[in-house]
Amino acid sequence: MKQLDLNTKLDLLSDGAHRGVFKGIKRGIEREALRIQGSGKIAKTPHPEKTGHALTNGHITTDFSESLLEFITPVSEDPQETLAQLSDLQKFTLANMGDELLWPLSMPCFIEDEEDIVLAQFGTSNIGKMKTLYREGLKNRYGSMMQAIAGVHFNISFPESVWQSLQVMSEDDNPQQSFISQQYLGLIRNFKREMWLISYLFGASPALCPSFLQGKKSDLPFSKLENGSIYLEYGTALRLGDLGYTNSAQSSLKVMYNDLDEYIAGLRQAIRCRSDLYHEIPDYRAAEPKQLNRNILQIENEFYSPIRPKRNAKSGETPTQALERGGIEYIEIRALDVNPFEHTGVSLEQIHFLDVFLTYCLLKPSPELSFEAQKLAGKNLHQVVNQGRCTALELSKAGEPVSVKQWGTEIFTDLLKVAKMLDASTEKSVYVATVEKLMLSIETPALTFSGQLLSQLKSRTLEQGSMGIELAKKYKQLHQDIKYGYYDEDTLKSFARQSFEDEAAVRAADTVDFTAFLDDYFSRA
Repeated sequence: MKQLDLNTKLDLLSDGAHRGVFKGIKRGIEREALRIQGSGKIAKTPHPEKTGHALTNGHITTDFSESLLEFITPVSEDPQETLAQLSDLQKFTLANMGDELLWPLSMPCFIEDEEDIVLAQFGTSNIGKMKTLYREGLKNRYGSMMQAIAGVHFNISFPESVWQSLQVMSEDDNPQQSFISQQYLGLIRNFKREMWLISYLFGASPALCPSFLQGKKSDLPFSKLENGSIYLEYGTALRLGDLGYTNSAQSSLKVMYNDLDEYIAGLRQAIRCRSDLYHEIPDYRAAEPKQLNRNILQIENEFYSPIRPKRNAKSGETPTQALERGGIEYIEIRALDVNPFEHTGVSLEQIHFLDVFLTYCLLKPSPELSFEAQKLAGKNLHQVVNQGRCTALELSKAGEPVSVKQWGTEIFTDLLKVAKMLDASTEKSVYVATVEKLMLSIETPALTFSGQLLSQLKSRTLEQGSMGIELAKKYKQLHQDIKYGYYDEDTLKSFARQSFEDEAAVRAADTVDFTAFLDDYFSRA
């Protein structure tokens, strides 16, 4: 296969037969949001019944806790349409959850006791009970507080025209799906190397309520606001650090991204490998099970990665079985905090930037990423998570120290080139403007989401909980005032009604007891 550098690819994509191939990028968004009482405390009520059944409504469901809602948009080529869908789903839900509010931040509100975080309930079908037991396992492995953290997942796939052009340019004669999978894996490797930039720009969790620590001491150098919130002076995204979705047992797992078979094998080894940490917790065979199994990972979804290769699974398939069957279909980015400055939790500007950044990760040469290099990339991320806006911070690039400003400027120089190509290819004028605006954050860290959030907390001497309640009330009123932009109320009600019928069908289809169901599931995993 012919290796081309970024500039050569951009030149070829900007002219002639390859011009315009990036029309038709597809995206989907999953936004999580914690339900809270008007006082700011976590809601302990069940999932809002009028929004449908959490197991079978594909648009409004729950994540790890019963209070953590998840809004899922269908795939669309129009980012404004995606945001309209996301807004509509939240508008409908808010109208059907009484006086409760949606918490507008990633790190949770005031939680007096971990027991206030109720495990998500998915009904009495075998698959429903499996989902809840999985979450019981997460609770017993890592504690419940982690299950109250919210984020935004961004899914993207590139049109077939992109793969056809890149394969011709590369003079590659492999089957197209094999080529696509390898290209997506190259994107993932580059994303891992430079995802610290996403945390720097869009991290919006530099502060938290002390209740999150539940009296435990932290080694992080927290400062305290007058009204009680604690924060890291230069922090960006505590959600992505040691306080968020971490698993010490996973640190030694060698899940690699240089080859699809290698990735699948690494993940499967993790779900089949017994853990010394969890072997005392009763599994599904016990009279009172507290986890699915005693392995390092109960199921594949427990692997906490900020980016995942994905393929839509058929009924009964695990994620790796779907990948093994058909190769990589799309990429899921899991590194975004909830944007507190937007009622939807994510902005159009962020979508445009992610289009550019992920296209850059796709087109830029992507050598293999060793396990040591992966760990180094993780170290860079954690440094930015904890002190990303410190101008003295140095990261490690190819083993050499480099400042955030220098490395960020280098990346943005290439992002501008990619943005120009995308503007021309899609016949829009949004990408260059977005990159130029966000580039200012490299020179001025206060312009980042975390910088803006801390500035507001300090200047208004606000406790983060007060700000969260204020924004939650503002956004609930906004959703009441605006009209539906894509769906309508009757359509969303029909989705809810259908979900109860679908759940009943799932229960009716069960032919074995829960233990036999899981015996069969794990024999095939």
